[in-house]
Amino acid sequence: MENHQPLAYEIPEFLQSGTGRPVRILAEYLEPLRRFQKQDIQDTVVFFGSARVHSRLKAERALKQLKEKPRRSKEYRENLKRLQIAVKWSRYYEDARKLSRLLTEWAVKLDSHRHRFVVCSGGGPGIMEAANRGAFEAGGKTIGLNIRLPFEQGPNRYISQGLHFEFHYFFMRKFWFAYMAKALVIFPGGFGTLDEMFELLTLAQTQKLSAKLDVVLYGTEYWDQILNMKPMVEWGAINPEDLEALSRANTPAHAFEHLRDHLTRHHLEPERPKAPGLAITRG
Repeated sequence: MENHQPLAYEIPEFLQSGTGRPVRILAEYLEPLRRFQKQDIQDTVVFFGSARVHSRLKAERALKQLKEKPRRSKEYRENLKRLQIAVKWSRYYEDARKLSRLLTEWAVKLDSHRHRFVVCSGGGPGIMEAANRGAFEAGGKTIGLNIRLPFEQGPNRYISQGLHFEFHYFFMRKFWFAYMAKALVIFPGGFGTLDEMFELLTLAQTQKLSAKLDVVLYGTEYWDQILNMKPMVEWGAINPEDLEALSRANTPAHAFEHLRDHLTRHHLEPERPKAPGLAITRG
C-alpha cells in the first residue's frame, strides 16, 4: 500500500506550531543568506528612521488640501498644526533620499566583483522608503528588511527585485541589519529607531561585530533634544571612546563625505578577500 503521509517539512500545521518555531527561526536566517549570496551582496549601509515621515510633495499637498476647507473648527486647527509639522519633517525624507543616492552613485563605481555598501532599510514607508528610493534612482541595488506587523507598514515599491525580505521575528530582522553593516545612518525616529540604534551600538561596544561600524546621527535639531549621552561618560556608565562611534551631520553632502571617508579607510584600503560564509561575532 502506497504511503501518502507527507514529509515533516511539508506539514503546515507543524511548521506553524510552537514545536516548529526553531524551524521558522532557522528559515529566517538561511533564506536571506541564500539570496544575499546569489545576488553577490558583500556589505551594507543601513538607514534607520521614522516610518511617519512623508515626502515634501505629499506633505505640502496634504497641507494645501486642508487649507481649502473651512477653518473655524478645533479639528481644523489640530490638523493644521500636524500638517505644518509634517512639512517641516519632510526635510528628512528628502535628505535621506539624496544621501542614499549619493552613496549609491559612488558605490556602484567601485572596482569590485561584488556589490559593496548596498543601502539597506526596514523596507517600509517614511525614511525607509526615502533610503530605498534614493538608491533605486541611482541605479543600484537596495535592500528592504520588512517586518510583519498588524498595523503601520508594508513594503515600499523601491526595493530591488529579490531583495525584499519579510520577517516575523524582530530579533532575526535585527540580526540581518547587523550582519553585513559597515555603517548606520540614524535619521529622526521614535522607539523603534532608538531600539535599533542602541542594539547595534551595544554590539559594537562589546566587540560582537566583525567590522568597524560607523554611526551617523542625522539632524542635530532633533537629536540634540532627544539624546545627550555625555552624562553617561561623566557618571562612568560608558567610556569616552564609546562616543567616538557617533558622528553628526546636517546635510546629505556632509554625511556622504563622512561615510565615504570611513568606508574607504576601513573597508577598501586594502580590500581583503573574505572566506566563504559570514560571521557576526568573533567566536
